[in-house]
Amino acid sequence: MTVTHPPQDAVDPANRVPRRPADLFAEALSAAAPRLALRTAQGTLLPLDVHRWCSEAAGADQPLLDRCRGPVLDVGCGPGRLVAALARRGTEVLGVDVTPSAGALARAAGATVLTASVFEALPGEGRWGTVILADGSIGIGGDPLTLLRRVRRLLDPSGLLLLEVEPHETHERLTVRLEDGEGECSAPFPWARLGPGAGRQVALRAGLRLREQWSAGGRRFLTLTPTTGDEQEPLTASLDDYAGVRTGRRPGGDDGAPSSTTDPAAVVPAAGRASKGRTR
Repeated sequence: MTVTHPPQDAVDPANRVPRRPADLFAEALSAAAPRLALRTAQGTLLPLDVHRWCSEAAGADQPLLDRCRGPVLDVGCGPGRLVAALARRGTEVLGVDVTPSAGALARAAGATVLTASVFEALPGEGRWGTVILADGSIGIGGDPLTLLRRVRRLLDPSGLLLLEVEPHETHERLTVRLEDGEGECSAPFPWARLGPGAGRQVALRAGLRLREQWSAGGRRFLTLTPTTGDEQEPLTASLDDYAGVRTGRRPGGDDGAPSSTTDPAAVVPAAGRASKGRTR
C-alpha cells in the first residue's frame, strides 16, 4: 500500500535532526507496536511490515522456505525469522544484515547471523545453494543490477536466488527516509523497488534467468538461477524505458546503515560452507 503525502521537507520541522537509519530500525524492532515506513522525496509513504519481520515465519514464508536448498544465505535477514525457521528444519543457513540489533534478535531466535554488508567479502562465495532476497531487500544499495550481480557471484553455478518483488509492476530507484510514526526521521539513503517484469529483466542483465514465478499470500516471488555461457541477453529497450520507472538519484553504497563486520571464520567452517543456523 502506498499513501501520498506532502514532501518530507513540508512535513518535518526545519530544526529536526535526522537520525541514522540503523538507529530508527533498531528502535522499531524493539517496540511493542512497531511502526516504520519509507518516505520518498516525492512524499509517498511506503509502510514497512515490521510486525511480520519480528514474528515467526508463517503464511507466504512457508512456500519460500520449501524452495530453499542448502546451504542458504539470507541477505538483509533483519531479525532472522527465515533463518531461524530454516535452522529448525535442519538446513545449513546463515543470515547477513548490517544492523547489529537485528543480528542480536536473530541470534536470540536461534539463528546464526553475520553483521556485515552484502557488498563486503562474505564466506562461501560461489558455493551457496540458495540466496534469499525477501521483505524488500532488493532495495539494498538502491541499485538492483549491482546487487543482483553481487548475488550471482555468491551463488553456486546451479544455485537458486529466491527474490521477492512488488506485487505490481514497477521499477523505481529512489531516495528515501525512514519514519517511525512518532515524528522521527532518518537521513536520506538510496533504495529501489522492482515488480515482476522489471525483476526478470534486471536479473537477466545480472546473469540470472527465470526458473519460476509464483505468488503466495498476496506476495510475489521469482526463482532465478545463473545463466550458462551460451545464454545471451536479448536486445531490449533500456530499463529506464520500462513502464513505471522512476529514478531519484544515482544510488551508491549500501542501505544507509553502517556495517560492522564479523570475522567470517567465526561463523563458517573452514571448508567455506554455512554453519548450522543455531546458537552455540
